[in-house]
Amino acid sequence: MKPTLLVLAAGMGSRYGGLKQADQVGPNGETIIDYSIYDAIQAGFGKVVLVVRQNILDEMKALFDPKWGNKIQLEYAIQEVNVPIEGISNLPERKKPWGTGHAVMVAKQLVKEPFAVINADDFYGADAFKTMSRFLQDGVSDNENAMVGYILKNTLSDHGYVSRGICETDSKNYLKTVTERTNIERVDGEVVFTEKDGSQHALDENSYVSMNFWGFSTNFFTEAESQFKEFVTQNTDNEKAEFFIPLIVGNLMNAGKLKVKVLESTAQWMGVTYKEDKPVVTEKISQLVKAGLYPEKLV
Repeated sequence: MKPTLLVLAAGMGSRYGGLKQADQVGPNGETIIDYSIYDAIQAGFGKVVLVVRQNILDEMKALFDPKWGNKIQLEYAIQEVNVPIEGISNLPERKKPWGTGHAVMVAKQLVKEPFAVINADDFYGADAFKTMSRFLQDGVSDNENAMVGYILKNTLSDHGYVSRGICETDSKNYLKTVTERTNIERVDGEVVFTEKDGSQHALDENSYVSMNFWGFSTNFFTEAESQFKEFVTQNTDNEKAEFFIPLIVGNLMNAGKLKVKVLESTAQWMGVTYKEDKPVVTEKISQLVKAGLYPEKLV
């Protein structure tokens, strides 16, 4: 059974200042999502599901359907900002969606096979898709999932701070913990993160980090739905609370229900967290094309 690729493309892009899901970075107007879909096809994925907001659905379909509709099964799931939740009333008005965990949940009816989850604005590299595809076809189970682990120093931006899930693994490369760190940047040659009180702490630049490239069985939907209702109940007065994938995974690991294999990638991550990141990504993709790793025109 070919796995599915689930692309989280409903984010608001507050630091970027626009709809970065549709921003062109390739030599013929390709977006980062185009490269992800191309890599997924080459790696043996059989379907792509894009999670989007209703107000950008038409734009996204117009952008991707003509290119990829006859090359791979392409579907869309809708993540809305303010959603009714059964049994819970008087929720505060939200300005952002409920987070990546909820984004996965809205695709439940479209995904019936093992699946990978990625961000729309991250360029992960072909090898990561091949490695994850092999795992999803040969190693995934309800009790064993996976994530691609990147090296922290390969995931920094030259244009501001980033947030990363810092990973601790055991001797067999199974995940032990993921600690969310915000405001990570290189200062005077050292990688540090800044706490809310302004204090800075060093990080090992060779640590694994999660870039939100996960591999799950469909059992993840059931577990996420169960945790989501409890999460919302606990955060009925917090309009900024977000239900993140690492929270779900961590709860399952702590309950002894799940092991997560860390699949290493030494690739240089690329992403467009900031507007200033775009020319850097564009130049690096141009170099990959010149090196023959991608065709000049994907489709």
